Amino acid sequence: MIRVGSSLIGYKITALDGDIGTVSDFLFDDTTWKLRWLVVDTGNWLPGRQVLVHPSAIGVPHDGHETLPVHLTQKQIEDSPDVASDRPVSQQMESSVYGYYGWDPMWGNGYFGPGMIGSPMAPPPVLDLDASRAMDGAMLADDRGDPHLRSMTVVKGYDIQATDGGIGHVANFLVDDSSWQIRYLIADTSNWWFGRHVLISPFAVRDIVWMDATINVAVTRASVKASPEWNPGELIDQAYQRRLHAHYQWPGYGW
Repeated sequence: MIRVGSSLIGYKITALDGDIGTVSDFLFDDTTWKLRWLVVDTGNWLPGRQVLVHPSAIGVPHDGHETLPVHLTQKQIEDSPDVASDRPVSQQMESSVYGYYGWDPMWGNGYFGPGMIGSPMAPPPVLDLDASRAMDGAMLADDRGDPHLRSMTVVKGYDIQATDGGIGHVANFLVDDSSWQIRYLIADTSNWWFGRHVLISPFAVRDIVWMDATINVAVTRASVKASPEWNPGELIDQAYQRRLHAHYQWPGYGW
């Protein structure tokens, strides 16, 4: 099912033997556009701790109860490596989590080959939104994390620049909850094309410039205005996706 990414924020996370907290954020890889980590706020259960859960351990979301199951026990999560909430997610930190659970770090490979996008100036994400926004050049120089790992909550709101001007900002993401792939960026064009939301595929992303909070995409403003109309209130089906990809001449998702 393709769902709005932020719709899962705040869902209660249920382990095999009890609740462990709530969904705080998702971290995605800007080369594969797959979610690499679910960030769990453990609340009163493990005060002061946030933990990372690999998407391969996530079950099917239950929208009626706003819960997200994970195939882990409370003990496994309690004994997992600590993840600092105010520091970048480093590759060493990721390796310790991968090693502890025996997860496959190559799971995140998807439709997008390594190195397709990603600014060399990109900073590592941190698990605290305020800390992320306050990050400065000295911190980047002293404590770099994985430059391709992005926070979904931080990137939400970034400006989107077409080849011939701005088209709006990232309002949200559409995520496939079976593969945990980001399928589309939802662009709010209200400052340019009042009242419209359009979908931009990661296939169109040229780079992400963190310093400017900007995503550059390989489309024109005219092509956006001529794209198939999208109604945010309706489910997106394969027929619509085919029309959208044909319009922009984007590759498909294994159709």
